[in-house]
Amino acid sequence: MRQIKLFKIAKRCMATYQWSYVSRTSSEPLTGLTLGQLVDKSAEKYGNSREAVVSVHQGPLRKTFEDIKNDAEDLASGLLALGMEQGDRVGIWGPNSYEWYQTQMAAAKAGLVLVNVNPAYKSSELSYCINKVGIKTLIAARSFKTTDYYKLLSELCDTNTLPISEQIPTLKHFVLMKSGSKNDKTIPRGAIDFDDVAHAGVEKDRQNLSEIEQKVQMDDPVNIQFTSGTTGNPKGACLSHHNIVNNGKFIGLRIGYDKKPHRICCAPPLYHTFGCVIGNVTALTYGVTMVMPSPHFNPRECLDAIEKEKCTSIYGTPFMFTDLISAQRIQKRNLDSVETGIMAGAPCPVKLCEDVVNELNAKDFTIGYGMTETSPITFQGFPNDSIELKTSTIGFPADHTEVKVIDESGNVVPVGTPGELCTRAYSSMLCYWNDEEKTNELISKDRWLHSGDIAVIYPNGYGQIVGRIKDLVIRGGENLYPREIEEVLIHHPNVEGAYVVGVPDERFGEELCAWIKLKSNDEITKVDEIKAFCKQKLAHFKVPKYILIVDEFPTTVTGKIQKFKMREISIEKLSIKISK
Repeated sequence: MRQIKLFKIAKRCMATYQWSYVSRTSSEPLTGLTLGQLVDKSAEKYGNSREAVVSVHQGPLRKTFEDIKNDAEDLASGLLALGMEQGDRVGIWGPNSYEWYQTQMAAAKAGLVLVNVNPAYKSSELSYCINKVGIKTLIAARSFKTTDYYKLLSELCDTNTLPISEQIPTLKHFVLMKSGSKNDKTIPRGAIDFDDVAHAGVEKDRQNLSEIEQKVQMDDPVNIQFTSGTTGNPKGACLSHHNIVNNGKFIGLRIGYDKKPHRICCAPPLYHTFGCVIGNVTALTYGVTMVMPSPHFNPRECLDAIEKEKCTSIYGTPFMFTDLISAQRIQKRNLDSVETGIMAGAPCPVKLCEDVVNELNAKDFTIGYGMTETSPITFQGFPNDSIELKTSTIGFPADHTEVKVIDESGNVVPVGTPGELCTRAYSSMLCYWNDEEKTNELISKDRWLHSGDIAVIYPNGYGQIVGRIKDLVIRGGENLYPREIEEVLIHHPNVEGAYVVGVPDERFGEELCAWIKLKSNDEITKVDEIKAFCKQKLAHFKVPKYILIVDEFPTTVTGKIQKFKMREISIEKLSIKISK
C-alpha cells in the first residue's frame, strides 16, 4: 500500500521514465583538482575573510581558509620530516577535533593516504586495521569517552621502542594530541607530540612538500575508510582525490552552497564520509564554515552551537536528528538561523522528515543516499522539492551519475518495481585495499557498483530504498520489506523509533520482530495496542508477530543501526530455537 502511494506521488511530479535506469547529466563539469589543490584554491579565494572551521569544544577555536592552508603545510612538512613518503598511509584515530581536520588536509598535500580509524576500536580491531593497510604513522587523540588510546596501543606493543612490535610491524610513529585539560599536557614515553610534528618541518622538508604536490594526481588514493561490516572483518574502501573532491562539489551545488555563505553544524563523526567529505570537502569547496559542536555527538551541545554560531545547515543521521528533535522539545532553542541541512547514513522515516522541517526549521533540507564505497553520495534531493518528495524518496541521482535497478538475473526492471540498486559514476571507489576478490564482488567488469540495497525508481527518476537484500524477510513465501512496516510503526503517537528484523520460525521460515522505543513510558501503550494499530494499516502477514519495547537500539559509532545485532538479541530474548 505504501509503495503504491509513493508511485502515484512520483507519477504526478514528472512521468518520464519507463525503465529503472536514470543518467543524471550536468552543465557543471567534473574538476581535476586534488584535495591539496582545493585547499590552495579556497585559501586564495576566501583567505582570512571567512571562518573555515569553528571547533566549539576547543575554545571555541576559529580558523580561516588561509589558516587552513598554513596549518596543513606545517603538519605536512612535519610528517615528511618523520620520514613519511608519498603513498605512505597515515592513520587518524580519535573523535572530532581541529587536529583531525588539519591531518586530513596535511595528508592530502603530502601525497599520503589518510586512514580513518574508528574511534571506538579496541586493540584487536586496531591491530587489524594497522596491518591491513600498513599504517606507518598513527595520529591519535588522548582518549575517546572512557578509552585511553595510549594504554590501548600499549596492549599491542612496547610503546617505548619503535618500530613497535611483531603484532603491528609497519607502525613506526605514534603521534599523540595533547588533551584539553590544563592538568594533562604531558606526552608519555614513546609517543610524539602532535604540536612538535606540526613544527618539525625545516626548509628541505618544505621544498620536498612543494615537489610532492606537483606529483600528486587526481586519481591517486587519498583516503581509506573501513566499512562497518556486519560479518567478518571490515574492508578498507580506498577513495581517490577525484572521488571525494567531485562528490563534495556536487553535494554543495545541489544544496545551494554556491548561492550564499553557510555555516554547517556537523554532528556526524569526521572519521566517516559524512563528516570528512559531505562536511569538510564540501565546505572547503564553497567557502562554507564547518562548526564542530563537540568531540562526539551530543544533541544538547549541537543545539548550543546552532544557536550561538548561527548555523544555517544541520548535518546528521536519522538517529541524530531524532535525538536533536527530542532535545529541542525540552530546550526550545532559537533556531531561526537554520535553513537547510542533509540527512543521510540510514533510511529516513517520513515522520522524522516532517519533524525536521517543522521543529528544526530546516525547510530546505535534503535527503542524501550513498555508500562509503561511492564517496559517498549517489542520490540527493533538491531544497525546493515538495514535502511529499522530501519525505518519500532518497532524492534524484547525483550529477554525472548513472543508476539502475535490476532483478536477480541482472535485467533492468520497469519503474516502480523493487530490485537491487546499482550505480556507475566517477564516485566509485578505486578498490578495497589489498582485497581484489571483494572488490570484484562489489564492482562488476562493466563498472556497475552493486549496492546490496533494494530500491524502487519512480517515473520522475527519484528513488527510494525499501530494504537491504540481506534484511529482506521471507515469510511463508511472501517477500516482506522491513522499511514499509517501520514507516507504519513510526506514525503511532507514542512511538519514537521502530526497527523490524526477521527471526527464525519453524512454520513460516521467518517471522517479523519489531523493536520499539516509546516517547514516554506510559502504561497505556501495550504490545497489543501496537499490533492493533498495525492491523489497521497493514496486511495481516505484515503485522509483526513479536514486539520488543526497548530503551535504545544497537548502533555503530556513526549512528547506523545494527540489525544483525537486533536479530541475535531477539532470538535470545524470545528463546527461539534455530534448526540445524
